[in-house]
Amino acid sequence: MSLTPTPTVYIRLRSRIRIQRGREVKLGDIAHVLTSPEDGERRLLELELLRPGPEDGNLILIDILQIIPQIRRMLPEVTVELIGSGHTLVEVVAGTGRPSKSLFILVWLLLFFGSALTIMNFHADVNMQEVQIRIVEMITGRRDEHPYLFQVAYSIGIGFGMAVFFNHLFKKKWNEEPTPLEVEMFLYQQNVDKFVVIEETERMHEQERGEMNADERS
Repeated sequence: MSLTPTPTVYIRLRSRIRIQRGREVKLGDIAHVLTSPEDGERRLLELELLRPGPEDGNLILIDILQIIPQIRRMLPEVTVELIGSGHTLVEVVAGTGRPSKSLFILVWLLLFFGSALTIMNFHADVNMQEVQIRIVEMITGRRDEHPYLFQVAYSIGIGFGMAVFFNHLFKKKWNEEPTPLEVEMFLYQQNVDKFVVIEETERMHEQERGEMNADERS
C-alpha cells in the first residue's frame, strides 16, 4: 500500500514591504510561496492576513507563527516549511508615499547650502586661501593674492571627486557597485528594522502574558 506524501508549503518572507493605509495585507504581498498543486498556491497568495487600522501605527510586525495557523485553516493537510527570516516588517503609508516636490526642493536647498558652508568653514580653518597662494607662487614664481584660475580648477575638482567617490551623477551611475551613501542607508535601515523587530516582539510577548494572566484569574 502506497502512502500519499503530505503536501508541503515553502515560504520565504520578505524583510520589509510598504503598503497604503486601508489596504489589506495578503500573504502574496509579504512572501514568496511555493506549493503543489498550483491552485493551492494561488489560494495562499490571496490569503488575507490583516487589514491595518489607525490603532496599529505605521510599522507592523508579522511573524511566521501568526501565518502558519491561518494557512492550516485554509489547507489543514499541509506542512509549512520556512526558508530564511521568520518575520516581515510592514510599513503603512498614507497616500502614494511619495514626497511632495516642495518638500524635495526644501531638503535639496538645505543640503546644498549646508554642504557649501561646511566646505567653506573647513577651508577657513586650515587657511586654504594662503595654501593656494603659496602653491601658485611655487608654480609660477610670482605671488598672486587672488589666484582665481587655480581656485576655479580646485572647485571643479572637488565636485568631480565627490561624483566619483559617491559613484553617482544625477541618475547616472558609473558602475553597478552601490554608492557609499547607499551602503550607509542600507546599514541604517537594517539597524532600525532590528530595533523595531525586537521592540514589537517584546510587546507581543507582554500582550500574550497579559492575556494568559487574565484567563487564569477568570
